Amino acid sequence: MDLNSASTVVLQVLTQATSQDTAVLKPAEEQLKQWETQPGFYSVLLNIFTNHTLDINVRWLAVLYFKNGIDRYWRRVAPHALSEEEKSTLRAGLITNFNEPINQIATQIAVLIAKVARLDCPRQWPELIPTLIESVKVQDDLRQHRALLTFYHVTKTLASKRLAADRKLFYDLASGIYNFACSLWNHHTDTFLQQVSSGNEAAVLSSLERTLLSLKVLRKLTVNGFVEPHKNMEVMGFLHGIFDRLKQFLECSRSVGTNNVCRDRLEKTIILFTKVLLDFLDQHPFSFTPLIQRSLEFSVSYVFTEVGEGITFERFIVQCMNLIKMIVKNYAYKPSKNFEDSSPETLEAHKIKMAFFTYPTLTEICRRLVSHYFLLTEEELTMWEEDPEGFTVEETGGDSWKYSLRPCTEVLFIDIFHEYNQTLTPVLLEMMQTLQGPTNVEDMNALLIKDAVYNAVGLAAYELFDSVDFDQWFKNQLLPELQVIHNRYKPLRRRVIWLIGQWISVKFKSDLRPMLYEAICNLLQDQDLVVRIETATTLKLTVDDFEFRTDQFLPYLETMFTLLFQLLQQVTECDTKMHVLHVLSCVIERVNMQIRPYVGCLVQYLPLLWKQSEEHNMLRCAILTTLIHLVQGLGADSKNLYPFLLPVIQLSTDVSQPPHVYLLEDGLELWLVTLENSPCITPELLRIFQNMSPLLERSSENLRTCFKIINGYIFLSSTEFLQTYAVGLCQSFCELLKEITTEGQVQVLKRYPVVMSTYLGVMGRVLLQNASFFSSLLNEMAHKFNQEMDQLLGNMIEMWVDRMDNITQPERRKLSALALLSLLPSDNSVIQDKFCGIINISVEGLHDVMTEDPETGTYKDCMLMSHLEEPKVTEDEEPPTEQDKRKKILALKDPVHTVSLQQFTYEKLKAQQELLGEQAFQPLMETVDTEIVTQLQEFLQGF
Repeated sequence: MDLNSASTVVLQVLTQATSQDTAVLKPAEEQLKQWETQPGFYSVLLNIFTNHTLDINVRWLAVLYFKNGIDRYWRRVAPHALSEEEKSTLRAGLITNFNEPINQIATQIAVLIAKVARLDCPRQWPELIPTLIESVKVQDDLRQHRALLTFYHVTKTLASKRLAADRKLFYDLASGIYNFACSLWNHHTDTFLQQVSSGNEAAVLSSLERTLLSLKVLRKLTVNGFVEPHKNMEVMGFLHGIFDRLKQFLECSRSVGTNNVCRDRLEKTIILFTKVLLDFLDQHPFSFTPLIQRSLEFSVSYVFTEVGEGITFERFIVQCMNLIKMIVKNYAYKPSKNFEDSSPETLEAHKIKMAFFTYPTLTEICRRLVSHYFLLTEEELTMWEEDPEGFTVEETGGDSWKYSLRPCTEVLFIDIFHEYNQTLTPVLLEMMQTLQGPTNVEDMNALLIKDAVYNAVGLAAYELFDSVDFDQWFKNQLLPELQVIHNRYKPLRRRVIWLIGQWISVKFKSDLRPMLYEAICNLLQDQDLVVRIETATTLKLTVDDFEFRTDQFLPYLETMFTLLFQLLQQVTECDTKMHVLHVLSCVIERVNMQIRPYVGCLVQYLPLLWKQSEEHNMLRCAILTTLIHLVQGLGADSKNLYPFLLPVIQLSTDVSQPPHVYLLEDGLELWLVTLENSPCITPELLRIFQNMSPLLERSSENLRTCFKIINGYIFLSSTEFLQTYAVGLCQSFCELLKEITTEGQVQVLKRYPVVMSTYLGVMGRVLLQNASFFSSLLNEMAHKFNQEMDQLLGNMIEMWVDRMDNITQPERRKLSALALLSLLPSDNSVIQDKFCGIINISVEGLHDVMTEDPETGTYKDCMLMSHLEEPKVTEDEEPPTEQDKRKKILALKDPVHTVSLQQFTYEKLKAQQELLGEQAFQPLMETVDTEIVTQLQEFLQGF
């Protein structure tokens, strides 16, 4: 592509590609796609996006096409790869001028230079780093900033490479430029600190931007650029200096005033300082050891003393707490139980930690966390009043939850309390003691303090197991507090029921459960929505607990279920509805069939909720889960739900419908339990199996559930089902077998005995229960493999006898014996030739199934079933499903359970004897080992 002639054409097409008119846009995009592999195209793009007189949108598009081209065509081995000559010209052009005036385009250029650097620096592009270093020294503000921006992106990209050779190159680069990077950062930082009080906001912002960029470069070099950074004086000097710089920047927040842009940049820089420390601690814990003392002193002073008042902000406090937490929890700093087994580095770090976390320090941290950071804020209380559902979502882990202060303080409290529980347990117990008895509803501060202490007691439940008599506390203190109905007491009602939920699986006597259920019934009628939602959460924890007893719960079931349903109707937020549905599902799951009298209202409401949640797939997943437990609870009565249930299954498992991405797994599970609990097949239930063929084609992780569904249909109505779908199913199974990869075949071979046992089980069924089909199958296979039918039969019997040891289940072993005996009587020479093997397997089967009656001394087949026994179901066991009953009925027709192997063996041998006559039969028996014959005669005594 000639640059001079092509530039105008490419410019014109790029201009068309920025059009909003698709008739203009589409042809332009097609043309650009064709040019992607043309030599010289990227040189034209470079000329266009570096021409500042052209339209911004056109230049932006040129940069994007250039960047995408690097990904596709820059590597030497790529199809249509750029020539080395053109790449050399492009590399030179990219770093000729760092003077892009538009920020967004400048960032994209920096990113694409970094992409090229990832592939070519330093071997093919040795001049890149020296050029950048020289460019960041220039006095021109724009060029300096753009060069620094590029320097950062290049450093970031090179630091991310993980191959050993690339790591070595980056170590070399870091050691070569680290001193310069430090000097550059100090220069820009000092410039900012000098200008911050000048009142010139533009200059302050400009120098702060450079400080931020140079610090980003240093972060990557410091964290990723050294194998043993503690041995580098410059690195450790920079890290030690961070604390003083942080103090200076925090003080600057007073001078910045109300300029939002400047304050935002300042806070980002402060956070970046903390990220350097956190990243370094994560990557180099032992190199961080000299920084442990200073890090803890700094963080604790700003977070837990008056030092930080007026200058700290939430994200900074979170970062400081994270730093404390990482030091406290760091595995590298924890000695072995036997100190002598610990490394000197670990012992040194542990010594520093122990010296810092003295009793006064720990006590102050604990008290400040509880009495200051755990307190509900004015903002939270306002949200509680104005948006109660939003408040509960935030409290239980909304999108912004993990980045906010409250969860961070709670996690820090848990970690410190766990690490130093012997020191802190008396402190928390003392705080509990001061709060005995009711609290004045007019004293809001006292109510919030008690809320905070109760929060701490809940979070530390496992650590306090031996120190708190929770049962007495529940009866004497907590239960009365739940009965205070004043509106201003609602934070405590909500906190107390939450606290009980935290302790329910730790230490709570079973005898007290009815008292708790009574309290839950009352709180589910509380005037405050947040209290009701929190109560529902505790109810879930209660029914999920392993000490849950249905008999204690049943007297309250109707009331609770009704109130939960009312709560489900009342809440409006998708997340809250999901949560309440989850609680309802747990209750249904635990009480199972006992739920039947009370689900009418829910059954009527779910179709409406399903329709309303068309745009909320996660809520629909929750509905599916509820339906799964509902069907299991209703059993055969779930047939009444089919007008709603079957269309839901149809939609959820239809891979041509977009929602299946979210609903498929739960939809398949619902389909399966619906079949398992169905009393009979219906045309609609049969029809939705049309969804199965595409599911089998996908060969996905849901294949096991799909096979269970197929089994469910066969158990439910084998004749109707197989008449409709057998051919298609066989085709799908054959396709699945063809798709087994080499790795899959290896896995199958590893389970050879199991697979062989299954194959022989299938052959045994066919031979025993459909001899004519077996004969036709044998004939077809003989023709296919160009063998005689008798030869194939002989090989099969021989293989069967040899592989009998692969079959471990007694039922299948008996099946094999019955199947092979069914070949008798026969005058076929092949079968007579294998007579010995057939008798051997029969005697093995008799050993498996025959038990001796101690009174009569006779043998009987232990696998025989004469009638359907209804199993006794205990309270904790699930009742049998309709499918379980069908399996039992089917078992009554199974020869394994209806035919006596002892009698069958006798009858077949007698028939063979009658067919051949005694003279011919006796030599046949002589082919069998005498010991086996003796055992056979013992089993057949009495016949």
